[in-house]
Amino acid sequence: MSELEAGLLKIREAPREQGTLELIVRRPAVDLREVVEVADLDLEKGLVGDSWIHRPSRSTPDGSPNPLMQLNVMSVRAISLIALDPERWSLAGDQMYIDLDLSLENLPAGSRLSIGDAVIEVTEPPHRGCQKFSSRFGADALRFVNSEEGRMLRLRGLNARVVVAGSVRRGDAVTKQPTPVTAV
Repeated sequence: MSELEAGLLKIREAPREQGTLELIVRRPAVDLREVVEVADLDLEKGLVGDSWIHRPSRSTPDGSPNPLMQLNVMSVRAISLIALDPERWSLAGDQMYIDLDLSLENLPAGSRLSIGDAVIEVTEPPHRGCQKFSSRFGADALRFVNSEEGRMLRLRGLNARVVVAGSVRRGDAVTKQPTPVTAV
């Protein structure tokens, strides 16, 4: 746990306005991972070829996929600290790994990120570590991401939905969009 906590400084130093899409992972079936260089993001399907659209959800009344959990995005700095070996990053189960400050303060629900030709929106439901995460990375890693500070920094990542369809490519800039001003 002390090694994980020692890595928090590097995580906090992530860029706040513009970062990079470092890894794209498609999950064609439960526990299967395909690392891809390019992916299409679709308004209805999320990441095209990913099994999200076919997975039942406990968070919807009818068990259908939750559109607010269409995409899972994780900090590349957090996963590199937790998984160490880049070959194991995809085991976390997220579709996109980016170098950007994912904290609640920097990206509250409703924040938008442009990536390649697409735009995604951060959604309200929290993304939490679970038993699978613990079995893959250890109990300390699970406690680390689910700690109060871990939740504030979103060390386990965030949920998002596609609001502008388009293609994304590994290495694309991830740019925080200005927050629209609402009239009072």
